[in-house]
Amino acid sequence: MGKLPLEGVRVLGMTVILAGPYSEMFLADYGAEVIRVESIQHFAPGTRGQYVWPPKGAPGYPNDDPGERPWNRHATFNSMARNKLAMTVDITKPEGMEIFKRLVRVSDVFISNYVPDVLDRLGITHEMLKAEKPDIIWAKISGYGDTGPYRDYRAQANGIDAIAGQASTRGYRDMDPSSGLPGASAADPAMGIAAVFAIVSALNYRDRTGKGQLIDMALSEQFITYNPQPFMDYAMNGRVQGTLGNRDPIAVPSGNFRCQGNDNWVSISVYNDEQWEGFCKVVAEEWVRDPLFKDALSRRKHEDELEKLVESWTKRHDYYEVMHRLQKVGVPAGPLLDEAAVFQDPQVKAREYLVEEYQEDTGTYLYPGAIAKLRNAPLTIRRPPVRLGEDNEYVYKEVLGISEPEYQRLTETGHIGTAYAPGVRAR
Repeated sequence: MGKLPLEGVRVLGMTVILAGPYSEMFLADYGAEVIRVESIQHFAPGTRGQYVWPPKGAPGYPNDDPGERPWNRHATFNSMARNKLAMTVDITKPEGMEIFKRLVRVSDVFISNYVPDVLDRLGITHEMLKAEKPDIIWAKISGYGDTGPYRDYRAQANGIDAIAGQASTRGYRDMDPSSGLPGASAADPAMGIAAVFAIVSALNYRDRTGKGQLIDMALSEQFITYNPQPFMDYAMNGRVQGTLGNRDPIAVPSGNFRCQGNDNWVSISVYNDEQWEGFCKVVAEEWVRDPLFKDALSRRKHEDELEKLVESWTKRHDYYEVMHRLQKVGVPAGPLLDEAAVFQDPQVKAREYLVEEYQEDTGTYLYPGAIAKLRNAPLTIRRPPVRLGEDNEYVYKEVLGISEPEYQRLTETGHIGTAYAPGVRAR
């Protein structure tokens, strides 16, 4: 087996919620030694769960049971916690900040996604980091970036969806804006992926120039790029798209259509005349000669009528059958699957994407695997979801060279541990 692409790169992660941890996951998958820097004196809600001690029956835990160590059992965190290491230190104390600085000196990359003013109060600045490691790469992720009037505003998924113009394009024209906000936002995972690209580029730049990098990334900006059609249409034509329901600004017909069975649906998008001809061969050959549907503009003009005709056909067929028949003639189509159906999907199974993994506090479950398959250096789950403070001994004693007596003293003074200190609450 070949060396992993990022083997030998050490990453410090001081991250919360999703965007930062997601970025850490990819870097760790590709071989970087990712060390999560956490504190047993402070609990960040939404990261290792919403509460230090959630009530029994709280969602997001195995069998809805938070257990004795809920911070090691939360589904969202654990889904992104593979292949990482974790240590604890209280950087709000001077000696804790000194330990953090020592870690910076022996690291290549630092990732944060706190609000900038939080980092300001902690004294974490680019100048401070460069003083410890001149060629350090800092991926500074935040909701609105490190400059501008919104710099220190708090951000969360739906808020980013809204301010980036995404929510205004979702939903149906006859529904109020509440229909445009999803249950989960793509902004955070999208940023996680974008940050990895920026970090790897900065590592390449450092290798060529010897210089580090400050990477200033705003969720609100990068998420605008995920909806190019309406934004560029406005830039070019001054036109505001508004909501389209399940329709597409280019493809027609395009949407979700009811199929046989209980609440089964299929997604279909016809992007050009060639696909339209293939679609008609499967559904109704006479449509290709119908003047109402002769070209894309005609189909757009009569989209309401066309959608009713399409659904009158899909309702008579199984959603997988519709997918297979349309795919055979080159038409993009796929069933709308819930989580249970995804676990059983033949493609997911054939590629062995879901991987069984055991973690001491959680047990054995299927987890999403790596999203790339490298032939010469396979990406695997080398370590299960990391537990709070799991690698304290390695980081303190081997990475930093701290003695056993000093390690014990730091434990007694509240820096080192594997459980949150008594009285710590979500803040």
